[in-house]
Amino acid sequence: MKRRRCEKEQKKLDDDARPLRWWKAWHREERNAVLSGPHARTLAELFRMFANIDCVKPAQLIGLVAAIDWNAIDYQTRLTVLHEVNSAITKFRESQKLDPISDPLPGAPPNAFQAIRGIINQFPARESPPERPGNQQEET
Repeated sequence: MKRRRCEKEQKKLDDDARPLRWWKAWHREERNAVLSGPHARTLAELFRMFANIDCVKPAQLIGLVAAIDWNAIDYQTRLTVLHEVNSAITKFRESQKLDPISDPLPGAPPNAFQAIRGIINQFPARESPPERPGNQQEET
C-alpha cells in the first residue's frame, strides 16, 4: 500500500516535474516543426526509422543519414535530428537492459550515434546558432 503524501510534499513533486514536462513539450514542438517544415519529405523516413529503431540495423540508419544532403538543412533542424536520434538510441538501449550511453574506447570504431553525428556535422551550418531565450549574456 502506498503511503499518502502530505499536501506540501505533493506540491513539491508537482513543481519539480513541471520543467521536465515543459522541456518534453518543447522538444515535441521542435520535432513537429521539423516534420512539417521545408525538409519534411527528406526527414520523414529518418524519423520513421527512429520510431521503429528496434527493427533497424545500425548500418541502415547510418546509410540513410549519409544519403541526406545535410548541406541544405539548417542548423536548428540538424540539432533536432541529433536530439531525436540520441533519444531513440537511448530508449532502445534501455529496453535491451543496456547502459543508456556506451561510448567506445579510444582507438575503437565509432558507435552508430557518433557516426551519425559526424555525418550531420561534416557540413558547415548555413546559419549561426539561434539565440535562445534565457541564454543571452548581459552587457556590463
